[in-house]
Amino acid sequence: MALEDRSFARRRLLTSAAAAGGAALLGGTAHAAEPRKKAWPDRFPLPDGFQPEGIAIGSAPFAYFGSLANGAIYRASLATGRGSVISEGPGAGHPAVGLKIDRHGRLFVSGGVGGDLRVVDSRSGRTERTYAVGGAFVNDVILTPRAAWFTDSFAPRLYRLALDRHGRPGAVTDVPLGGDWQQGPDFTANGIERTPDGSALLVVNVFVGGGTLMRVDPRTGTATAVDLGGAVIPNGDGLLLLGRVLYVVQQQLNLIDVFRLNAAGTRGTAIARITDPRFRIPTTAAAWGDRLYLPNARFDVEPTPGTDYDAVAVPQV
Repeated sequence: MALEDRSFARRRLLTSAAAAGGAALLGGTAHAAEPRKKAWPDRFPLPDGFQPEGIAIGSAPFAYFGSLANGAIYRASLATGRGSVISEGPGAGHPAVGLKIDRHGRLFVSGGVGGDLRVVDSRSGRTERTYAVGGAFVNDVILTPRAAWFTDSFAPRLYRLALDRHGRPGAVTDVPLGGDWQQGPDFTANGIERTPDGSALLVVNVFVGGGTLMRVDPRTGTATAVDLGGAVIPNGDGLLLLGRVLYVVQQQLNLIDVFRLNAAGTRGTAIARITDPRFRIPTTAAAWGDRLYLPNARFDVEPTPGTDYDAVAVPQV
């Protein structure tokens, strides 16, 4: 089986913006909740055959979705649900997996089996930079004031893309993962976020303990298991932190587990579980106003050019 096919098959098997109050190292800013017309759709279509995975929402009410099929980027208006492809992508074998957008309109894209990181101008759709890091599956990304951090699902390391004070990307370095981190036989790391106080990173490890949230020191790569009071996240995919509330999308379980974290991100308490009959294996989440928006990846079906996809919105906790 080809590596690309094996990677996506393994994802199916294992799976059977930004918060306020960030501090110095990894702090961030969040847009204020905006008024939302009642008519705004809570479900809207994505292009047939698109194979969505990641989602990003910036300072305007538009959602950006990445395609596993060819790395294309689709932009949809949250007000109308209508959208269009703004970037055709680099083609088959170079998917767009995780996505984040900064305040300058730059999209940071995880290249999956393409083994690269990309920076795309959300206005023109032009790819500004491509970094070939050789990763087997570059999965998800989170932005901090001085870096974009990417997970690799098949290797115990993170990629750190340095950002200058204007958010412009610089060099990429590897940060090996140690401490409590254990690498599974193949697919291991998934979603990534930061702690509420901005001092560390949070990374999903689907191998350790049947699914564990790890707190990672960005300086050393040392990982420590987060105490979630016995809760496990076997299908943990995208992470979204709003204040001290962490949303963990458990994709093939068709639910979102919600935890309240302490400031340092060393402990969390389960406070809610979000389910919805419209979920068809959602993978990642982004926030606007009082809603969460999620693409349905439909990993339980064999994708074809005619397979239908959509995005859904649910209320925040």
